[in-house]
Amino acid sequence: MQYKDYYKIMGLTRNATQDKVKRAYRKLARKYHPDVSKERDAEAKFKELGEAYEVLQYPEKRAAYDRLDPTWEASENFTPPPNWNEGFEFKGPGFTGGDASSFSDFLGQLFGRTGSHPVNREQHGFHARGKDIHTKVYIDLEDSVQGTTRNISLSAPEIDAQGYVQVKRRSLNIKIPKGIKPGQHIRLSGQGAPGSGGDEAGDLLLEIAFNNHPLYRVSETDIYMDLPVTPWEAKLGAKIKVPTPEGSVDLKIPPHSRQGSKLRLKGHGLPTKIPGDFFVVLKIVLPPAHTEEAKALYQKMQHEFDFNPRLSLGV
Repeated sequence: MQYKDYYKIMGLTRNATQDKVKRAYRKLARKYHPDVSKERDAEAKFKELGEAYEVLQYPEKRAAYDRLDPTWEASENFTPPPNWNEGFEFKGPGFTGGDASSFSDFLGQLFGRTGSHPVNREQHGFHARGKDIHTKVYIDLEDSVQGTTRNISLSAPEIDAQGYVQVKRRSLNIKIPKGIKPGQHIRLSGQGAPGSGGDEAGDLLLEIAFNNHPLYRVSETDIYMDLPVTPWEAKLGAKIKVPTPEGSVDLKIPPHSRQGSKLRLKGHGLPTKIPGDFFVVLKIVLPPAHTEEAKALYQKMQHEFDFNPRLSLGV
């Protein structure tokens, strides 16, 4: 795909303020609007302008776009570097009035294809509510099970007093509601991008994701754990202690349990309105045979048991 220099398309320098971006868009939109313009290729230029503004009008999209190497030339073959937009999430509709399906592959690869709405002229003036900022935060499973307050640090674009976009690290104390699930959001009112002309700031939307856990995995509201057991515990039955995010519990292993058997602790999953369950998946683990005594025990079992686990295979 070909690289797009959105600043060049809008006749701007990379350090242009957000107000300059808005003014440039209004000026060029009047110049190239297909209904009024007599310019050659006005329709194509209007679409290209709309695509450039789709990125540069949003502080979070602009800040991510600015991470790309500025030495790229327009129309050069381009491949996004890995993890170039890490830490940014891009959601919500655009307001350029362009048809999202007409945007270039360059924009689609960088940000995905967002929907659009007709231009609201008042919204592109100097008085507008700040944009909402979307980002993802990772918490531990125990934070959801117990509910807590966490300090998080994240990168977020801000517009300074002179109207320039800067990416700053922010530290926030956030309350983690008990039972929150991956994919759900926490909204922090007024913590998004600042408004224009003194209007209110947007909101910060934190999408929740769970850190990988060494013991547990989550599916919807249920929690799963692989539990190692010995062959005799599985065959004869046993009562053993099992760790859960709420603390250890005594679990009864029924006799004749098999590899992969699931045991359920009802209501011990995520504490949502309808609590999930905690599932223990049995994993039978064989003892090692590092000593002569251990090897002798396995040889005794070999002679004592008339057992062929492959009998059903017919070979």
